[in-house]
Amino acid sequence: MKSVLLIGLGNFGTLVAKQIHEIGHQVMAIDRDEDKINQALPYVTNAQIGDSTNEDFLSSLGINNYDVCIVTIGNDFQSSLETTSLLKELGGRYVVARAEREVQAKFLLRNGADEVVNPEKQMARWTAIRFTADHILDYISLDDRHAIFEVVIPNEWVGKTVDQIDIRRKYGINIMAIKEGGSMNLTIMPDTVLNSNMTMMVLGEYKAIQKCFHI
Repeated sequence: MKSVLLIGLGNFGTLVAKQIHEIGHQVMAIDRDEDKINQALPYVTNAQIGDSTNEDFLSSLGINNYDVCIVTIGNDFQSSLETTSLLKELGGRYVVARAEREVQAKFLLRNGADEVVNPEKQMARWTAIRFTADHILDYISLDDRHAIFEVVIPNEWVGKTVDQIDIRRKYGINIMAIKEGGSMNLTIMPDTVLNSNMTMMVLGEYKAIQKCFHI
């Protein structure tokens, strides 16, 4: 179980807090708005009303006791930047900050953030890929070049073995798992026969995935 300090309970921050709670980690939530704090109480371990740009307030939280600090302030970049910088100065082990634009990401990384997330950009990319590709059901971005995709089995592959389609040699794509009937099979053999009820988890470069699955 990890201990997470989450600062900012807007829509995105609230969703993050809920997800962390569901996974089973401890969440300390901070926001200036008392109503938002009260709404978050059912799914956070603890919560405090406070100004995250106030060094004395942040220091009182014992920043170095948290495994990760997540700054999800979305409507006040100056506060987000100051908070991120203070967290690192106060001993934050790993600081993650939200950015809405690339220029914000650069400033956050220069001022203490270990990692930056851009939920709007990530969701836009997911939506574009998911709903313009016939074979793509879901994907997880790993970096600017690579991702894990869940794909349906193309008709021309049905009845063939993993060895026969040979996408690793042809496209540099690795088959990580095959899902069928809600069960995930991580042991993929060359003689595994593909059928239309399966989906496949594959890892590769975006360009290779596009070429292989005609996206």
